[in-house]
Amino acid sequence: MENHFEAGLEDLRRKLLLMASRTEAAVNDAVQSLMQRNRDLAVKVRADDDIIDQFEMEIDEMAIQLLAKAPLASNLRLVTVTMKVSQNLERIGDEATKIAKRARDLAQEPPVNLVLDLPRLAGMALSMVKDSLDAFVQRDSAAARAIVPRDKEVDALNRDMHTALTQHMMEHGDTIARCLHWIVAAKSLERIADHAKNIAEEVVYLCEAQDIRHNLRR
Repeated sequence: MENHFEAGLEDLRRKLLLMASRTEAAVNDAVQSLMQRNRDLAVKVRADDDIIDQFEMEIDEMAIQLLAKAPLASNLRLVTVTMKVSQNLERIGDEATKIAKRARDLAQEPPVNLVLDLPRLAGMALSMVKDSLDAFVQRDSAAARAIVPRDKEVDALNRDMHTALTQHMMEHGDTIARCLHWIVAAKSLERIADHAKNIAEEVVYLCEAQDIRHNLRR
């Protein structure tokens, strides 16, 4: 019985890693479609979101079956945390789709004559996603804790971009619609970082049985 349960856990872990890989690729593709004005790539990202949604449903089903068999409290934590990680990955996929939608629309408009540090913002958010997933795989609570405060850097850069774009809209009224697309895309990257932080917090709970979701946000 225990060997059967362990095999189920391993299947669940593999499924989650496949979902994570697909989600990270979606964010990368969405950002590339935005920066390269690649409408076809943007359309592909939106179409692929259904695959990420399917992964979440399959993981939930596998996890529910395992919960009924979990012999130890640590197993219960692992299964429930896996479900929460999956939920955050699905939401990251949704944000990638939002970025792709903005990329599709912007590709049909003239570029905005403004230097934006969106690649840096994307790099910070994606690094948080990768590091939080690595911490989950390695059960590294210390690494997970170190990820949480990095979200403030992402927030600050997003605010700076929002300020720059707002100023540009005030000075160039004909760019308002295009600037709003960029603001929404930057906000989606900020939310992706939020979900990476959520995953990191769940890793701490998995490793330490301690819920840090609120006490570290102050």
